[in-house]
Amino acid sequence: MTKEGGTGPSPPGAKGGVIRIMLVDDSAVIRGLFTRALESDPELQVVASVGDGKMALNALKRQPVDVVVLDIEMPVMDGLTALPLLLQAQPGLIVIMASTLTRRNADVSLRALQAGAKDYIPKPTSTSELTSADTFKRELIEKIKALAGPLRSPRQEQPSLTRRVASDPNDRPAPQEKTPASLRAFKSATVTLRPVSTEVPEVLAIGSSTGGPQALFQVLADFPDRILQPIFITQHMPATFTTILAEHLSRVTKRPCAEGKDGEPVVKGRIYVAPGDYHMIVEGAPGKEKVIRLLKTPPENFCRPAVDPMLRSLIQAYGARKILVTILTGMGQDGLRGAEQVVEQGGMVIAQDEPSSVVWGMPGAVATAGLCSAVLPLPEIGPALQRYATGGRG
Repeated sequence: MTKEGGTGPSPPGAKGGVIRIMLVDDSAVIRGLFTRALESDPELQVVASVGDGKMALNALKRQPVDVVVLDIEMPVMDGLTALPLLLQAQPGLIVIMASTLTRRNADVSLRALQAGAKDYIPKPTSTSELTSADTFKRELIEKIKALAGPLRSPRQEQPSLTRRVASDPNDRPAPQEKTPASLRAFKSATVTLRPVSTEVPEVLAIGSSTGGPQALFQVLADFPDRILQPIFITQHMPATFTTILAEHLSRVTKRPCAEGKDGEPVVKGRIYVAPGDYHMIVEGAPGKEKVIRLLKTPPENFCRPAVDPMLRSLIQAYGARKILVTILTGMGQDGLRGAEQVVEQGGMVIAQDEPSSVVWGMPGAVATAGLCSAVLPLPEIGPALQRYATGGRG
């Protein structure tokens, strides 16, 4: 049977392979709930379950893993302290931060992303919520598969999580090609580029998801003052996290940046971030004053905020020819439909390339659909935006 949001499970066992996971959380109850949720999928196997960062380091010495789901607040050694040590102990390790939705934890999670974590996931605030949180469970499984699908290893038949046979870290099975079907299609597709637009854009729009915060920091760092266009960002994030993201971006870019507010006039030179759990759109007409609106309309592409409604509104407010769209790393295909409309009406789209993306879902979708005028490595996207936004075509 095909699973929601996926193409169906691969056969378990050595042939299909599994993603090996370590859970690090000071609550044994939470670890147990995580384990049951993850191992309901035959492609996932929890091979270690420990209560703090120091125990995680010791466990990693005994047995390499593919993914660590790392809590932030723990005794002995917290998640932010453990993160660089885990990455040093096993370079290339995929770490997903897990935390409850507090302002402090959101800030720590973003700092963890800058320090090498691949992604984050907000935990339900109680075990009763977690037990019934199907959306959380699905999101965690999808994140793990998207980030670690190609790393699957033969399933290890072991009697329990408390008794593990020590293994040689150098005796790790060679990774098998297990890229999800959607990503295999991207890899085999030919990317055809469109001509670069001759229009100087009036607005910049950016969509991103998994790996997006790190990418946004790099793309928008040191934007020159002569870039006066407003910048609209939809990053798939929950509330509180988007507040902290906007604050971090303001420090990185040295320009005004905040979550969009309903009814707020659009001002040149500002960066507007879609707040968690709201679609951010722009109302107005070409040549007229623009205002931001926040909508609680249904999620699109399983997301709220979503990129597509933002792009549709910008077409109405500015005219597609005046929009420069950038699609950065992320799962899924959010932004594809909106980008199609932008391009059909004369606007321009650029995307992050596959090697520099944490997940080449969103940028891969627009790139392989033939919508892009450029598909660039992450370090080249910021300079390209600066050229296009100031009228340079070098």
